[in-house]
Amino acid sequence: MGEAAPGEYNQRMTSWRSGVGARAPSSRWACFFGVLSSSARTVFPACLRAGALAGLVGFAGLAGLAGCEERSPAPVAGGEARSAPAGEARATSRPTKPEIVMAPDGGDDVRAVVQAEIERAGREGRDLVVYVGARWCEPCTRFHDAIQAGSLDTAFPTLRLLEFDLDRDEARLRSAGYASRMIPLFVIPAPTGEASPLRMEGSIKGEGAVPEIAPRLRALLAQAQRNR
Repeated sequence: MGEAAPGEYNQRMTSWRSGVGARAPSSRWACFFGVLSSSARTVFPACLRAGALAGLVGFAGLAGLAGCEERSPAPVAGGEARSAPAGEARATSRPTKPEIVMAPDGGDDVRAVVQAEIERAGREGRDLVVYVGARWCEPCTRFHDAIQAGSLDTAFPTLRLLEFDLDRDEARLRSAGYASRMIPLFVIPAPTGEASPLRMEGSIKGEGAVPEIAPRLRALLAQAQRNR
């Protein structure tokens, strides 16, 4: 293909600009002829304008894609996106075994201690029972050991015993209504922290102590549930 004469090419371009004569060449051919022509300096700005237009179209497309990406959820550290815990408002999982909490040693008022544990038990889905025992009490130690060994997990999954020692705490227990003739003593506390009438005390010695205490304690908890 020979090189176009400058005069002939300029005439074609003038004819196209005035709307008369041959149809204007496409931007690709305009660039091609402009490079080959000796009058490229005249035509090349038109190529730039055509290229700039194409560049703007391409940039708009990329901007559209970028906008989609910005609307996507940002990744969370660790790689996976996760929804906010439902539950900042959700309660903790339900307890699955009983536990024993030792009452603090000292001169703290029993009512205040019990009230604090009532509130905590309510938040954690526990059934609170005030328990009074002693090291020399055989049924007390057998029941205590059975809980710690996990033998009563199925029978009392939500039980929490707030344990007081009779020898250490007798005076302050009596002032809050937790007095008894026998131990072990199990009492459902009142909302005020004082002892309620729902209670059971005493048991037998020997291996039959735990089987004797357990059904009575279940009946006591059931009565407390009905009274709520």
